[in-house]
Amino acid sequence: MIIPCIDLQNGMAVQLVRGRNRRLTVRDVFGLLDRFRGYRHLHIIDLDAALRRGSNGRLIRDLCSRARKIGMKVRVGGGIRTVTKARRIIAWGATQVIIGSAAFVGGKINRGFLRRLRSSIGRTRIIIALDTDDGQIVVRGWRVKLSVRPADVLPDLEEFAAGFLCTYVDNEGTLSGTNLEWFRSLRRTTRLPVIAAGGIRSHAEARALSRMNMDAAVGMALYLNKLR
Repeated sequence: MIIPCIDLQNGMAVQLVRGRNRRLTVRDVFGLLDRFRGYRHLHIIDLDAALRRGSNGRLIRDLCSRARKIGMKVRVGGGIRTVTKARRIIAWGATQVIIGSAAFVGGKINRGFLRRLRSSIGRTRIIIALDTDDGQIVVRGWRVKLSVRPADVLPDLEEFAAGFLCTYVDNEGTLSGTNLEWFRSLRRTTRLPVIAAGGIRSHAEARALSRMNMDAAVGMALYLNKLR
């Protein structure tokens, strides 16, 4: 299954290359929602909140409301660091929240926070993001690299989440294709669902991921009408 992504900065949808260089901007965010309405799921990521540079909360709330009306299930991520914020986003109508940086503290699993979050909103509403650059997990908007790899922590994180969002940051936004071998290796480390992201550019790649029992989160290729 292909999942379109709406990444937000300053009230607009953007697509970045490796999380840093902006390649395109879409001002009509709700137009994107109409464009993606044929898909069952949608990812919305608040890049400003992830980088502690602001919030697109009101826009996300409205997107969640409209998405529900057209039958889309929404996952929201970016800067969700407290249980209170996670609860608020679920109240807006998001099906699940995506937890990235807050899943770690001092380079280790933030078990205290994850337990509180699980107790508050339930394990089925939690997706943990394990974004990887050069093999190592990156947090804080992909600016900080931890000394751990996904395989090191995936089994220990299973008790806190319904699944994982794993982004191959090396190829994110490049339209160069993703690393299927890397995702195969991840598939062997966890029994939970995995959503793959990072450079996916073709239906062939999405089908290959589906055969691994993974969904494909796609951004740049959809925005530029290059998903073939």
